[in-house]
Amino acid sequence: MEGNPAPTTPKPPQISEMFQKFALAFKTKTFEFFADDDNNNNHPSDSDGLSLLDSTEDFITDQKVVVIKPDPPLNSSSSINNSFQSRTIDTQIAESLISSVFAAVSSFEASYLQLQTSHVPFVEESVKAADRALVSHLQRLSDLKRFYREFRKNPKFEAGLSLGSCLEAQVQENQSKLRTLETVSNRLQEEIDEKDNEVSSLRKKLAEIRWANTKLSKKLSGNLNSACDVLLTVRVFYSVLHDACRATHKFSKILIGLMRKAGWDLDLVANLVYPDIDYAKKGHNRFAFLSYVCLGMFRGFDVEGFDLSENEPLCNGNNATCALKQLLEHVSSNPMELLSRNQNCEYSRFCEKKYQELIHPAMESSIFSNLDRNEVVLNSWRSLSIFYESFVSMASSIWALHKLAFSFDPVVEIFQVERGVDFSMVYMEDVTKRYNLPGQTRVKMGFTVVPGFKIGRTVIQSQVYLSGLKCTG
Repeated sequence: MEGNPAPTTPKPPQISEMFQKFALAFKTKTFEFFADDDNNNNHPSDSDGLSLLDSTEDFITDQKVVVIKPDPPLNSSSSINNSFQSRTIDTQIAESLISSVFAAVSSFEASYLQLQTSHVPFVEESVKAADRALVSHLQRLSDLKRFYREFRKNPKFEAGLSLGSCLEAQVQENQSKLRTLETVSNRLQEEIDEKDNEVSSLRKKLAEIRWANTKLSKKLSGNLNSACDVLLTVRVFYSVLHDACRATHKFSKILIGLMRKAGWDLDLVANLVYPDIDYAKKGHNRFAFLSYVCLGMFRGFDVEGFDLSENEPLCNGNNATCALKQLLEHVSSNPMELLSRNQNCEYSRFCEKKYQELIHPAMESSIFSNLDRNEVVLNSWRSLSIFYESFVSMASSIWALHKLAFSFDPVVEIFQVERGVDFSMVYMEDVTKRYNLPGQTRVKMGFTVVPGFKIGRTVIQSQVYLSGLKCTG
């Protein structure tokens, strides 16, 4: 609804689409509300100023209504004065009535917006107050309609309803608009305050994260002594070695299963790996496969770069510190993600080289080509997920053990026992746990399953399979 435009009139507030539709419907129904009696009344006075209520166009307030009628007879001067006075009175009442309607509608609009705002968040007292205000504004509109009906029937009746002047109604209308703007402004200010609080909270969290990152960075870059005190112990090295052996056992078990499924003669293959071994028990040939995998993975362990390439500078500065940094970086990452993220890194090249050393192309083709194609997608060792993941896990544990070994000062030494030497309990351990009593007949060493290590004066025994020792259990 528009009044007489003024230079200082504020821009209407932006409300929801639903509320705009409601305001438009309310405006139309208001016109019909006051014009419903005109459809059944064809009195000539309907063409006076009150006929403006029958229009669905916007009203223009503060304007005089000019009504053009035929000239009266010359001999009726008194009737001219009465008619002019009646038209003036009717025009004033119509203007006051229309201004009152506009003021009531604006008040209703402001109260309805306050009712909407009170629901989010829900404030019971505010909802009740806005509801009472809405009822009072509707009652005001009902009173104006009743006044309009009585006035059309009898223009001279005296009503108890106070319309007030047009200026008073305009002041009330402008005050309602200000209330609407204030409601919208308060709601926007609440949203701004909420966003400011959220930004402040996020900035605080960001500052805490940056502080923690800085603290961790200082620990990793400049203060590795505490890490050395914790990591560089025999117990930690033995624990990492135990994890590497367990991963090697898992991969070997999967490899043996694939060979058996492909129809390989495991006894023949074990004899090719270590000829003429007198196994104490059927099924012990699995130690030959375990030895083949384990020694293959540890080949080059005594070289700083794990024998990946010759004459390649691996790090600058102290080698032990550099190896410790590489160890911390590796154990803090997922090995599968490392391979997918950077296929040219040292660890990725280590995996590729070790796989090529362990799994010959002819062996790979024989194992994978005989598998049921409904069970697995072939064409690559990376296609078989369980086989691939177990190999990566094994390679990761041995890579970490290598970095840990070169973090010691002096560097951890690796050794393995040659076939045929006498068994020594100082440097060897029977992988089958059969030879554990002193005073037994000396036996010869068949082959090394897991190499041994020397950390200063401490020896971690090599696990070996003894030849010629029959199983009693």
